[in-house]
Amino acid sequence: MDSRRMCPHCRAFITDKDRVCPYCNERVGPRAIERRSDAPALGGLIPHARFTTVLIMLINFGFYLATTIYAMKSGTGDAMGLDSRTLVLFGAKYQVLAAGQWWRLVTAGFLHGGLLHILFNSWALFDVGAMVDEIYGTNRMLVIYFFGNVTGFFFSSVWADHTPSVGASAAICGLVGAMIALGVRHRNPMGDAIRGTFVRWAVYILIMGFVMSQTDNAAHIGGLAGGFGIGYLAGTPRYEGSPTEKLWKLSAGLCVLLTVVSFLMWYLWYARYAQIMG
Repeated sequence: MDSRRMCPHCRAFITDKDRVCPYCNERVGPRAIERRSDAPALGGLIPHARFTTVLIMLINFGFYLATTIYAMKSGTGDAMGLDSRTLVLFGAKYQVLAAGQWWRLVTAGFLHGGLLHILFNSWALFDVGAMVDEIYGTNRMLVIYFFGNVTGFFFSSVWADHTPSVGASAAICGLVGAMIALGVRHRNPMGDAIRGTFVRWAVYILIMGFVMSQTDNAAHIGGLAGGFGIGYLAGTPRYEGSPTEKLWKLSAGLCVLLTVVSFLMWYLWYARYAQIMG
C-alpha cells in the first residue's frame, strides 16, 4: 500500500510522515487508523491490516459450511451447488417486499450458492477490503460494507422480489463504489489512478454479471450506488477522538447491531417455520 494520505484541511495528498502539510502549512496528527497496533492478530495468523476483512470472510465460510451440511443431509444439494430452498431457509433475499422480511437484505450477503461462488467473492473481498480499510478506516469500511449489502439487495428485490439471491458481491461492489467515490472527490493524479482502477473493476463485474447466468446484476448496481454514496459523504479519517470519528464509530456499531438483530430475526423466523413443518 502507498504511504500517502490526505490532509484533513486542504485534502491534498501528503505522506504518513508529514506532521505539517506542505501545501496549506497546517499541522496534521496521526489518523485514527494509524493508532492501531501493527502487530498481527490471533498470534500472527491474521495481519492486522486485514483483520476486519478476514473476520467477514470467516463468517461467510461459517454460513457456507452450515448451509452445505444442511443441503447434503437433506439430499438437495452439495458443496458445489446449494439448492434455492436451503438458501431461502437460511436467509436468502426472497420476497423481501412481498412478505416484509427486511432482515433478508442483511442476511443474504453472508450466504453463497456454492464453492466457486464463495471462493471468487472471498478473493475479491480480500483484495479490495484491505484497501478500503486502509484508506477509509475500519469504522467507515463497516458502514460502507453494510450499506452496499443492503442497497444491493434492495435493488435486487425491486427488480425481482420473487427470485432468490445471495452473496457478498453486493457488499463488495459497495467497497468498489467507495473507492470510485474517493477518486471522484480528489481530482489529482492519484485520485485519477484510483478512479480508473476501480471503474474498471465495476465494469468487469457488470460484464461478468451479464455473461454468466444466475448472476444478480441488480444487486451489483445497487451495491455500487450505495457504496459510492457513503464513500463520497464519508471522506477519509481525521483525528482520533474528533466528533466526526466518534460519529463514524457509533455508525459502525449500529451497523453491527443491525446485522446481529437481522440474524436474530432470521433465527426466530426459522424456528417458527421448523415448528410448523415439524
